Amino acid sequence: MADTTGNSGITTETGTAGVAPGADSTPRKSSWKFIGPGMVVAATGVGAGDLVATLIAGSNFGYTLLWAAVLGCLVKISLAEAAGRWHLSTGRTLFDGWASLGRWTTYFFVVYVVVWGFVYGAAAMSSSALPLQALFPDVMDLKWWAIACGLSGLVFVWFNKYEVFEKVMTVLVGVMFVVTVYLAIRVTPNLGDAFAGLLPVLPDEKDSILNTLGLIGGVGGTITLAAYGYWVNAKGWTNTGWMKVMRFDNRVAYATTGIFVVSMLFVGAELLHSANVSIASGDKGLIQLSDILEDKYGTATAKFFLIGFFATSYTSLIGVWHGVSLMFADFVERFRRGTEGTTGEEIASGARERSWPFRAYLLWLTFPPIVLLFQGQPFRLIILYGVLGAAFLPFLAGTLLVLLNSSRTPAEWRNRLLSNTMLVIAGLLFLVLCVKQIWDQPWSEFF
Repeated sequence: MADTTGNSGITTETGTAGVAPGADSTPRKSSWKFIGPGMVVAATGVGAGDLVATLIAGSNFGYTLLWAAVLGCLVKISLAEAAGRWHLSTGRTLFDGWASLGRWTTYFFVVYVVVWGFVYGAAAMSSSALPLQALFPDVMDLKWWAIACGLSGLVFVWFNKYEVFEKVMTVLVGVMFVVTVYLAIRVTPNLGDAFAGLLPVLPDEKDSILNTLGLIGGVGGTITLAAYGYWVNAKGWTNTGWMKVMRFDNRVAYATTGIFVVSMLFVGAELLHSANVSIASGDKGLIQLSDILEDKYGTATAKFFLIGFFATSYTSLIGVWHGVSLMFADFVERFRRGTEGTTGEEIASGARERSWPFRAYLLWLTFPPIVLLFQGQPFRLIILYGVLGAAFLPFLAGTLLVLLNSSRTPAEWRNRLLSNTMLVIAGLLFLVLCVKQIWDQPWSEFF
């Protein structure tokens, strides 16, 4: 039967619970054998910057903000689950939903992916290059390592489909997991203080509220949360029969993310806080940590950590190369069609991964940012990048609230109280962080 969702501009042929006629929507039992997109979103979302932020929180406040790191995982679970639920319940992609809210979403997305992708490309390549240069200092300069990382990511994503991409990401997640857990055990955490850190207490220091909100908001992913629904479809999950599987997959993803960030907070609390050692913000802080580990535990531990650092950075690189290119390809396809939307089945077919928009955005992420590696990052572009990045998660939370509480979503799969509460919390949290980010920008130098 035809189900036209009000003024959304989305018309779908729906059977049971919004699933295309003939599609197998029989509920499948959640199982470890299905896990995949969650590992991809966990690996992509946790970058070197997240680990440094957690390290600094541990070094500054000990275990006091452990609860904030855990809450950050819960908030991101709600956002990723909502994105996945939209894809499975409607059979449509997230950009299809955004387009139904008005042209302003298109304008925001276009500016975002162009500016954000340009600057992020350089940042991701540099982040992946840092541990390689530390491991092999005499091979070549940092810039050339960065270019090698970008080009290898381009070639890998260009020539491989989702199935291979997922397997490689899962292996790299395994490396990240082993390294971070090993370090957490190596520093011998004080478990009594760690459990006490699960109580929601704020430090006495100035700006502790904003620092706490920043830690909550920084745990694992920005646009990759929106890409989760696309990876769910690419896995072959395209209808409500996969809903339980998707939710289990999502929870495993953020449980894994939680282990990453909690482990690094342990390292910060025990290795840095107790010795009153500070490290720089940004990726270079992890190089400093490598030096500290070498002094305390030996060269082997330091090199082991650098391998984990590389896995963390490189998964973020190839994850964005694949996931955001997939979103861009979907955007272009919908724009080409006009009001006719695109479906999860089309993503599952792999056609988007072979399309020219997918590969064009891959090239955009790789080659223009190389210029920034040699010339430095333009000041105004960096400000705009920071503002757009800060605005994306309030945009995602707000639009998901509207989409999943309206007739655009089949009634059975609309938000319930818990989902709405978590999305509202997420939206307010990221709105506060967005305003702070905009406020902190040196606008007087922009004009």
